[in-house]
Amino acid sequence: MKVLLRNPRREVEFTGSRSVDRLLDELQLSREAHLVIRNGTLVPGDAVLGDDDQIEVRPVISGGAG
Repeated sequence: MKVLLRNPRREVEFTGSRSVDRLLDELQLSREAHLVIRNGTLVPGDAVLGDDDQIEVRPVISGGAG
């Protein structure tokens, strides 16, 4: 699977299926601070990602009205 990471922008490749949580563990990223998008759709931590999936990992950005 191709994984596009933001901030800094880079692309990595993984073979074999794995859960979203396992992918983030392997990338040393926290689940609470990142969104995982598969083929354009936000997916939960227990979703299984496959070899053919296009994955994007984005940091969660929060802001307040100020």
